[in-house]
Amino acid sequence: MTSQPLPDADPPARTTELRTAGEWLALHGLADAHPTLLLASRLAVRRRARLAAHVLLAALIIASALVATSAFGGPQPQRPLPLLALTVVVAGLLLAQSLLDRWVRRVDQRVGATLSRRAAHLIQPGWRTVLGRPYAVFALATSAGAMALVGSALAVPDPTVRQLAVVVLIGLLGATAITAMQLRHLLRHPVVAEDEESLTADVIMRVEDARELTTPNVQWSLPIVLLGTAPSWWSAAAGAYLILSLAACVALHARTPSSTAVARRAMSVR
Repeated sequence: MTSQPLPDADPPARTTELRTAGEWLALHGLADAHPTLLLASRLAVRRRARLAAHVLLAALIIASALVATSAFGGPQPQRPLPLLALTVVVAGLLLAQSLLDRWVRRVDQRVGATLSRRAAHLIQPGWRTVLGRPYAVFALATSAGAMALVGSALAVPDPTVRQLAVVVLIGLLGATAITAMQLRHLLRHPVVAEDEESLTADVIMRVEDARELTTPNVQWSLPIVLLGTAPSWWSAAAGAYLILSLAACVALHARTPSSTAVARRAMSVR
């Protein structure tokens, strides 16, 4: 890997980012590759964007829990204002995620402008490479299972349960939209590379991010809001959903090729 220095990078921060990039390369079986400012800058912005995305999802869970708590705060179990407020929060989080994606694109454009050359025959990895069929099926199944679980709660006669189910449904739809937006960014974001090694690193980063996005953290967390108020059959169904999806997640991570193996395979067929 070779790249020109970034003129506005602070030297101490640059040294730390380069050391982190070297550790990342060694962890992914690319110890022979030399860490560059291109990789260091991309990894740094990726870590910050990922942390911010986690904060957004945590904010969604907290907002949903607060709205759910308000369902017990008065004699009227169905009040539109908390649900409207949650909808506004979801819209704001979607906007924040779009701004995060734009920030990552701008950083990549800035570091890409410093490249002395571009890698020949650049590839744009498709969803089968970035996400893979097993992870795509898992993401769709866990999302559909959570939606079906919440939908069944909407049929419960208790108005409080229905109110909470609507809250959880709004949260799930918001989380699904945020995840879809992030996956779209990973699939359509231009490749930034100048040689074979940086191209391999680009694919590895995409695969890792996509796999992390398929972990149904929100789908596992939000249904807890209904526990204690929903009927016992619903609680049993929620427990079965959690155990089965968790087991599937562990098996998926254990049996699928590593992100490095996926990237090398993609490079060998390009």
